[in-house]
Amino acid sequence: MNTDGTRITVGRGLLRGAAAGAAGTTFLNVVAYMDMVVRARPASSAPEEAAERLAAALNITIPGDEAQRKNRVAGLGPLTGLAAGIGVGMIAGIARAAGWRSGLVATGLATAVGAMIAGDAPIAMLGVSDPRTWTIADWASDVVPHLAYGMVTAAIVS
Repeated sequence: MNTDGTRITVGRGLLRGAAAGAAGTTFLNVVAYMDMVVRARPASSAPEEAAERLAAALNITIPGDEAQRKNRVAGLGPLTGLAAGIGVGMIAGIARAAGWRSGLVATGLATAVGAMIAGDAPIAMLGVSDPRTWTIADWASDVVPHLAYGMVTAAIVS
């Protein structure tokens, strides 16, 4: 239901969720880039490495010479993050359309966890990184931006 008492359709829930996920992903990126500026930490190569490993596992050739292929992989990594963020937002939008009415904090935490799973599970399954070996700083670099994602996504999808 909308605040005016009208029912949210599944299609509208998908659209609202996609917009919420896109906004949440943008905010996640802002927080992550701010962390890079403040702590002078390098960008993660995990998204690009995961894209390469996934392509290899699926027997898909990324075309081009070495430079072209490197540039394509550099684009594929961030695109997978956008897809994960928008996809989790769409799931939240569908849940809302289906009647799920948790509060802002619960929805924010649920979407943050969903986004972390969508982002971290592939890198773990593909052997790019093992979250069990991460330091507290590594976890903070992952959790804080995802919490920001969750709260922004929840605020918009609600």
